[in-house]
Amino acid sequence: MGDYDPDNIFAKILRGEIPCSRVYEDNDTLAFMDIMPRSDGHLLVIPKTPCRNLLDASPEQLAAVMSTVQKLAKAVVKAFDADGVTVQQFNEAAGGQEVFHLHFHILPRQEGVPMRPPGNMGDFDLIAQHAERVKGALA
Repeated sequence: MGDYDPDNIFAKILRGEIPCSRVYEDNDTLAFMDIMPRSDGHLLVIPKTPCRNLLDASPEQLAAVMSTVQKLAKAVVKAFDADGVTVQQFNEAAGGQEVFHLHFHILPRQEGVPMRPPGNMGDFDLIAQHAERVKGALA
């Protein structure tokens, strides 16, 4: 396992060096829209403290993140009238992790609608609209 890189993209988002479509924030976590959405409403939840992945997370980091994951999963189901939700989390390169800051993907799902392929940049105006829908569901 490698060391935590304080210059990873999510650390830069937390420092405000890179913009994101924020949908939720508390003292310990941040939730924002994925810029390469595999479903409408695809978002990410991260801890605000340095943590490479699940393998080096503290119990406190995991508890805070999982509480936010559940809150946002319920919100995207409501916002997108979803039939279900997929939660994904990857650890280390061999496990599919690309950004080495602990993060959970939350993807609202519709029955019979496959996820889009990974790696395709989304429409930023549409992503911003989806962020507003999630925020509305949280209100």
